[in-house]
Amino acid sequence: MLKILGRPNSGNVQKVTWVCGEIGLAFEREDIGGAFGRTKDADYIAMNPNSVVPTIVDDGFVLWESNAITRYLVSKHANGTLAPTDPQAYADADRWMDWQQTTVAPNMLPIFWGLVRTPEAERDLDAIDQARLRGIQVWQILDDRLAGREYIMGDALTMADIPVAIQCYRWTTLIQDRPAMPNLEAWYARCAERPAFKEHVLDIPLT
Repeated sequence: MLKILGRPNSGNVQKVTWVCGEIGLAFEREDIGGAFGRTKDADYIAMNPNSVVPTIVDDGFVLWESNAITRYLVSKHANGTLAPTDPQAYADADRWMDWQQTTVAPNMLPIFWGLVRTPEAERDLDAIDQARLRGIQVWQILDDRLAGREYIMGDALTMADIPVAIQCYRWTTLIQDRPAMPNLEAWYARCAERPAFKEHVLDIPLT
């Protein structure tokens, strides 16, 4: 059985558990990282030298990096659904996954750390607001993409939506002062209605 090493409130771990929920893939998960520690233990570093979560072990195959794990699982278990089979469509979906890591996540970091993991008296409100303003520009890119689309790739959920929707959960939850983006909001609502998203993302507090 697939083993997932990582705490459930990690957005990167949630990419993997949400995918498993969508495709009905059984897994065992072990609490590692954050308050649970253990990422600096020698046995964990031997599997993941970055000392972060998640890491998976699949029939002896060890893999780290959350988006790589997501691509691996959908290619293995959901080829033709969550993983597009057309090479150009696959590259397009892959691009949006990379966009989450290179563009969305760095901008969300000061928001999440500032509003969730920093005591109120110690928050850098200017840095948080600057990230909010940049975030409006970033999320507008996706709002434009979603014009006439149910999901990022069209009328069905794919691997493209997984990492981005988890970040959008944080954006919509933490940032109330934001302009209306009807396409983005409708897409996020569709993601939020999915039982696997609710179980593995929405039902887990931001801590």
